[in-house]
Amino acid sequence: MQDEQKILACVDQSHFADMVTDTAAWAARRLHAPLELLHILDREARVVSGSDHSGAIGVNAQQALLEELSDEDEARSKAAREEGRVFLNRLRERAISRGVDGPDVRLRYGELEETLVDAQSAVQLFVLGRRGESAETTQRDLGRNVERMVRALDKPILAVTDDFTEPERVMIAFDGGAMTRRGVELLARTALFHGLPVDVVMSGKPRRDAEKQLDWARQTLAAADYDVKTALIPGDTERVIAQYIHDQGIDMLLMGAYGHSPLRSLLFGSKTADLLRSAKVPTLLLR
Repeated sequence: MQDEQKILACVDQSHFADMVTDTAAWAARRLHAPLELLHILDREARVVSGSDHSGAIGVNAQQALLEELSDEDEARSKAAREEGRVFLNRLRERAISRGVDGPDVRLRYGELEETLVDAQSAVQLFVLGRRGESAETTQRDLGRNVERMVRALDKPILAVTDDFTEPERVMIAFDGGAMTRRGVELLARTALFHGLPVDVVMSGKPRRDAEKQLDWARQTLAAADYDVKTALIPGDTERVIAQYIHDQGIDMLLMGAYGHSPLRSLLFGSKTADLLRSAKVPTLLLR
């Protein structure tokens, strides 16, 4: 992570936005990085008019109707922009109250994936809510954007839960593969978790070099002044991780995305949702 790059928090108009803002503010303070709060408006969203536009109409009436609809569309667009500005300004004040100096806000029309992909060269960490605006009515316990963004982006993504408290103990799901080794190296050099105790947990099918891999992880993190605890627990990766988090009071999980390892399957299909649901803690997905 480069200190000059920003933390980009993606927020929508739901109560989950407060938790995204709190988490992003914490990360910005820890990394001494600028914070930007981004809210994307859907240009295609339309409010259905109560007027009856059915039936055959003449040319003049048709033109008048088009002008009326255009005026209505512009009014709705203006109202949406104003509502978005008020929403972002509230979150900006929230971030300031949590110790962030001069956070930026950005309101724009567009599509989430395309917008974030275009922005990622200037971003060191994305912060997304696991749930979003649609969960207010559907009661989904995992937002539909999380896995899609993990597939699209090359930077770490911090997927946050409904509540946020500053983590006091973090865990990395480790399997000795290239992806999770890079995760350990990232953890060793980033200021995001410096000073916090770290648990390195290996699960899944037993491998002959497991102890050697854990020793490497322990030494790498200890050299960066981390207080490290390692554990080798055979069994289903998803169940082992969830149980360990619960039993040991882990506040934040780090895991690799798309590594060629037993963890790889966790980022495909229902496994991702299953792990994120069962973990119940903010999860940093490493690329």
